Amino acid sequence: MNVRILVANTSHTGYTEHICELMYISALERGTGIARRSPEYIKEKMISQKAVIALDGKHLVGFSYIETWSHRSFVANSGLIVDHAYRHLGIASRIKRKIFYLSRELYPNAKIFGITTGAAVMKINSKLGYRPVPFSELTQDEAFWEGCKGCRNYDILMRNEKRMCLCTGMLYDPAAHPARKPVKQKTQVKENNTL
Repeated sequence: MNVRILVANTSHTGYTEHICELMYISALERGTGIARRSPEYIKEKMISQKAVIALDGKHLVGFSYIETWSHRSFVANSGLIVDHAYRHLGIASRIKRKIFYLSRELYPNAKIFGITTGAAVMKINSKLGYRPVPFSELTQDEAFWEGCKGCRNYDILMRNEKRMCLCTGMLYDPAAHPARKPVKQKTQVKENNTL
């Protein structure tokens, strides 16, 4: 197994259908909703190099992408998936680390956030410097919360006026880590070789 974690680009657009299928399967298995994304949406993320793909040779292993909210003051690393055959091997952690550093490079002053029900993702986020926060500290961009409509727990979110749900909100605030500078592209290339 030689899994490479790469910033996705136009050469990876042939994987979009499979990525959407894995996202759908993952959401069903967890009983929650990863917001449904179209292959065209995923393709756009690849073309704009705002996504990370994991490949074992030419086999799709995993994926995640960047979304910006509130005029780019908030960034979400979304759609994290790992193929069943590659789970419990640290691949999700590697993808999260790569998409986190790509987010820091592209949007150095943005707060990076996510909402999750997964203990493993919470652990990975904590290692990166995220902290659990109430939803009031996350983006208030309505378009972000619209993405929750696909989740079977959406009624819980709405009953609580978007203050809480079954997900945990997690936030990385660069202002809370002044010594931690964004990673430059050259450093990222070096990191690619060690992953």
